[in-house]
Amino acid sequence: MKKITIIIPNYNGVRFLGPCLAALKRQTCQDFQILVVDNGSTDQSRQWLKEHQVPAILLPENTGFSGAVNAGIRRADTPYVILLNNDTEAEPDYVKELLGAMERSPRIFSVSPKMIQLHNPALMDDAGDMYSLMGWAYQRGVGQEAGRYSRPCHIFSACAGAAIYRRALFQEIGLFDEMHFAYLEDIDVGYRAKIAGYYNRYCPQAVVRHVGSGTSGSRYNSFKVRLAARNSIYLNYKNMPFPQLAANSLPILLGMAGKYLYFRKIGFARDYLAGLWEGITTARRTKKVPYKPENLVNYLAIEWELIYGAALYIYEFTRRQIKKYDSSYCSLGTSEK
Repeated sequence: MKKITIIIPNYNGVRFLGPCLAALKRQTCQDFQILVVDNGSTDQSRQWLKEHQVPAILLPENTGFSGAVNAGIRRADTPYVILLNNDTEAEPDYVKELLGAMERSPRIFSVSPKMIQLHNPALMDDAGDMYSLMGWAYQRGVGQEAGRYSRPCHIFSACAGAAIYRRALFQEIGLFDEMHFAYLEDIDVGYRAKIAGYYNRYCPQAVVRHVGSGTSGSRYNSFKVRLAARNSIYLNYKNMPFPQLAANSLPILLGMAGKYLYFRKIGFARDYLAGLWEGITTARRTKKVPYKPENLVNYLAIEWELIYGAALYIYEFTRRQIKKYDSSYCSLGTSEK
């Protein structure tokens, strides 16, 4: 029996399927089976999958990222699952390195690879996902030089766009939350694993190139802003016990204010507020993680990670701004000569 099922969610992404699957054929480790979960596509995806005889689940409608990967996880019978976005191209040792990293400890829930930008591989796309005291989730290393992220380390959560997971642990902590539909669902499941005493790792030897926003379009749009805002409410409500939520309420509110000012600047303030309101009014429908006294140490460790995540965000944001300033200054100097 194979060790891994690679689950590829797809929604109107026929243009990505060929390169994605071709890269998997070049893997040095072939101890996997492929399962594409089509999310009610209306392009030629389903015809393409049938013509190329790719194992697939054809869902009748778009259930979002969470619904699609859950359908794949339920179908899988392997010890591990890799969730892989269709707009990725994995380097040849990608599967081998992820599997090796996962098998180092039974306490590892997930391992995130080194995701670099497909069209500019010198820059990072994601070195594992982080979460902060302000309630901001972010991609570690995004836009930074890829060479800076060459050491394995602990991360808050794996990016579900290309990560490996220990399948049996989903029975303990639950699957991806389908109320999220899309966005922050991977932070949520990683958070639940940490509460239960497991951890998530970054493996820079496993490399995958990522287009980014291949299915949903641009970096920001009304759909993304609204859902991410709503899901940020779900994320905190579900995973923080009420005393922790109360203690963190001030930085979370300040984080919301900062997000609002940013989205007002780029024209998405109404979408952001609508998402927050939807989250507030529907949060009680989500499944809140029950507090267990034996997990107190895990909650304290998570609180420290939230503080560290805030500090790291400020550091990386500052580096990006300095880099932009230096680039602008150099361009200005060149134009004046």
